[in-house]
Amino acid sequence: MARKLWAKRGLAALATGAMAVSLAACGGGGAGGGAGGGAGDGEEGGLVGVAMPTETYERWVADGEAVKTGLEEAGYEVDMQFAGDDIPTQQQQIDSMINKGAEALIIASIDGTTLGSQLEAAGAAGIPVISYDRLIRDSENVDFYVTFDNFEVGVQQGTSLLTGLGILDENGEPAADAPEGPFNIELFAGSPDDNNAGFFFDGAMSVLQPYLDDGTLEVPSKQVEFGKVATQRWEQETAQERMENLLTSTYSKGDTTVDGVLAPADPLSRGIITALENVGYGEGDLEMPIVTGQDAEAASAKLIEDGKQYSTIFKDTRLLAEQAVTATTAYLEGNEPEANDTETYDNGVKVVPSYLLDTVIITKDNIQSELIDSGYLTAEEVASGQTD
Repeated sequence: MARKLWAKRGLAALATGAMAVSLAACGGGGAGGGAGGGAGDGEEGGLVGVAMPTETYERWVADGEAVKTGLEEAGYEVDMQFAGDDIPTQQQQIDSMINKGAEALIIASIDGTTLGSQLEAAGAAGIPVISYDRLIRDSENVDFYVTFDNFEVGVQQGTSLLTGLGILDENGEPAADAPEGPFNIELFAGSPDDNNAGFFFDGAMSVLQPYLDDGTLEVPSKQVEFGKVATQRWEQETAQERMENLLTSTYSKGDTTVDGVLAPADPLSRGIITALENVGYGEGDLEMPIVTGQDAEAASAKLIEDGKQYSTIFKDTRLLAEQAVTATTAYLEGNEPEANDTETYDNGVKVVPSYLLDTVIITKDNIQSELIDSGYLTAEEVASGQTD
């Protein structure tokens, strides 16, 4: 396969690298190039607006709190708002942040194409805009992007699905004793208004497609295109309903069973698992399929421990928040943040300088070492499936 399939840990090194900031003066070409809003004046402190999409998704709450804490520790005031996955609400919140005199904006968008007027206002005021994890599209007024290697996240999801099926070994290499198959799988993708969803799906398919081509994997529903398998707003209920419909339309005769499901995020995984359990998977001889995930949420970590979900992808949002704070500080001190990718993320108007972080595949074998020992989750949170 063309790409390395199994990600290396590398988080400690990235944490060190994320703190490095170049001393070059802030140039033009984006919102940060202006002189308004206090950006680049060398003064400490000031107000930073932090716009997060929703509080109903565990990871966004953790992200928001980590960013807020990091900024406050760096001496900034913070206006953090959650938009309840409502686009007009997020637009109004960002307008309010600008009107309050925010000197920088960190935005995790609901829909990365709907903030044009807010970004124009930020650009006119010289307010640097940092796109947080979800790329903001169709605007020149996006200065920096902090995220994970999203294509690689998809590669890891596809790899873990193949590993769970026994096709690949624990190192992501072809297993010597791999079963012949064919294996029946179904595909899910993320929200079509989230730029990352396409990267996740394309990364996963880069791994899965050769096995679909040679017949090792089959998709009985024939639903394989992104537009057919996307899940609006990453909603758990939507994923559960689609899985229920697939089970009814494709598997109800009982002569075909589901062996694996590509699920791009933990809430979707949980909805899929609920649908599978409701028709008897995980009981008797009907084994629970291999189900992937993303974000290492406590509820899914418990499902992995319980043998119901096979894997998730650990995106250490503490490091992402740290990098967002580092980038913000750089702009407000008159510098430019360090980018380690200046080619991948074209938002339709410009290639946005980016800092990408690595991720780790989590299975039952490394929950302790990766999630608990690192302090990301406690043993109690994994056992209960709930965070404090």
